[in-house]
Amino acid sequence: MAAVLDREADVITWVPLSRVRLAERGYDQARALARRVSRLTGTPTSALLSRSTDLPPQALRGAEERRRALAGAFSASRPPPPRVLLVDDVMTTGATAAECAKALKIAGAIDVEVLTAGRALRGAWGA
Repeated sequence: MAAVLDREADVITWVPLSRVRLAERGYDQARALARRVSRLTGTPTSALLSRSTDLPPQALRGAEERRRALAGAFSASRPPPPRVLLVDDVMTTGATAAECAKALKIAGAIDVEVLTAGRALRGAWGA
């Protein structure tokens, strides 16, 4: 995390949770992480992404299946500044982060860095 926090970002945003998952959990963990990183760095947060569809959990899908399912699932809710730090709670295949970064770049971001709290390894530990 320290290496990413040393980089300059104009804003911190997060991968938005689907409405269904938000209702189930009662909070958006990626948003909470983004706000904590904001407090640590002094970089402001802004909700820059919206989710166009509520997909079922992706945990049992492979990388290619996830990429197909997530294609077009995110869009920028407003023009982003040039340098964005995108926060997600867990990265598995990277498909969600890639789709979010794509949406931010289409909307005008030049550099999108990704910070995750965890990395899921498929097949690790006998799973």
